[in-house]
Amino acid sequence: MNRLRYLPNVVTLELDESKCGGCGMCAIVCPHGVFAIEHKRARIVDRDGCMECGACAKNCPEAAISVEAGVGCVVAIIKGALAGTKPDCDCSGNSSCCG
Repeated sequence: MNRLRYLPNVVTLELDESKCGGCGMCAIVCPHGVFAIEHKRARIVDRDGCMECGACAKNCPEAAISVEAGVGCVVAIIKGALAGTKPDCDCSGNSSCCG
């Protein structure tokens, strides 16, 4: 099965492994399998699979995860798809943006 992909190398997802308590909530709530728990700590295993939904950060009791949920091109792509218009994320003509 092909995995859904966002745009490469643009995700705002950050993990502070030193704060991680290893509860595994990030791996449980992530719809795209971005996280794995290894050696009692979370690890990002598929950064470009992140769709910036924010579920991981909202469910992390240690505040070890940060992500700007609903930012960037993904919102523009979704709004464009719903409205039947071309995506516009106001990225000033960046050719790698909005696919």
